[in-house]
Amino acid sequence: MIGKVYLLGAGPGDPGLMTLKGKGILECADVVVYDALVSPAILQMISPYAEKINAGKRRGRHSKPQAETTELLIAKAHEHAIVVRLKGGDPFVFGRGGEEMQDLIAAGVPVEVIPGITAGISAPAYAGIPVTHRGYSSSVTFVTGHESAGKYRPNVNWAAIAHGSETIVVYMGIHNLANIVSQLQAAGLSPETAIALIRWGTRPDQSELIGTLETIVAQVQETGFEAPAVAVIGKVVELNKVLGPHTGLMAAV
Repeated sequence: MIGKVYLLGAGPGDPGLMTLKGKGILECADVVVYDALVSPAILQMISPYAEKINAGKRRGRHSKPQAETTELLIAKAHEHAIVVRLKGGDPFVFGRGGEEMQDLIAAGVPVEVIPGITAGISAPAYAGIPVTHRGYSSSVTFVTGHESAGKYRPNVNWAAIAHGSETIVVYMGIHNLANIVSQLQAAGLSPETAIALIRWGTRPDQSELIGTLETIVAQVQETGFEAPAVAVIGKVVELNKVLGPHTGLMAAV
């Protein structure tokens, strides 16, 4: 018999945002292979009898190569009934869950996806920034700011994104922020376009840095603002002044 692998989205960090289905799976898991961005409060939901394996990846500090992680999941599925691949946010939103699912299916391992709330929506929400709003934005684009070498195409088409969406949400873009901001302005976005950087979204230590495309790089340098963070670009950022003081951040534990 081969066990089943669950690709489980842990959400952005606030344990209250974990789905009931996800919590139930963690409580009966035999093995949990988890990522670096999974919050300690979520890790506490794991069964005390489960084997816990850190497969986290952070810039410059990769615990396990991706291929090794997939091989580990396959091996554990041949040993245990319930294997959980626990990822921050949602497995299919810049979480490489699609790649892992393909490999697991090719190896004959049963697999199920349990979605999670992605940081690109929840972190702005906790900062009082709705990614869509009838008076501000009718479209939103989610894009990675960190691309892998040898991928299917070499670069994000920032010019197309600049003209194609009223709100832009960038994941993993802090280390490439100067280039992203430069390309968006070269594509025609005004230097006065509002941008918000949101670090550790939905957690008690969430912090925001608000500026414009013209000022944000200098602000990051002056404040020492660091990853992990998402960036929100567009007119909706202006709502932070009005909605920010009334958001649900205080609910984070």
